[in-house]
Amino acid sequence: MINLYDEDANVIGEVTRERMRAENLWHGCVLTVVFSSDGERVYVHRRTDTKDVFPGLYDYAAGGVIDAGETPDVAARRELSEELGVEAPLTFLFQTTYVDEQTRYHAWVYETRTDGPFTHQPEEVAWGGWMDLGELRGKIDDPGWPLVPDGREIGQEWLRRSGS
Repeated sequence: MINLYDEDANVIGEVTRERMRAENLWHGCVLTVVFSSDGERVYVHRRTDTKDVFPGLYDYAAGGVIDAGETPDVAARRELSEELGVEAPLTFLFQTTYVDEQTRYHAWVYETRTDGPFTHQPEEVAWGGWMDLGELRGKIDDPGWPLVPDGREIGQEWLRRSGS
């Protein structure tokens, strides 16, 4: 079960993940950008080919859907631990929305700094490694690079807001 949201990002109930996907219902997601401790690099990973959404594409954030009863802060810590096997202090950056033909959600965006070590969740992460922030900026703006579409849109907002 996951939190069901209204258009204004208020939790209005709970719903199964399957129903949310089938009916394109508003839900909540968290994204955490993982910087190296010096702030020069971002940890990027490739999603497994078996993921139900955006299989095999790259992502620069650890994240996922907010479970029923979870706050965004709790979900962000859980997703970071599940996907990358790390625990680190989180800094909340901003809240936004993402909408396309297949999904619509409210996103809470965080950042953290850690040098790992990283332990990938095998069902979700096929590969991971460091990317220079400047290179990532170029990849986010490159429509030919196989980045998750929501990550591209939210990444452009993140870069605008951060002045990067």
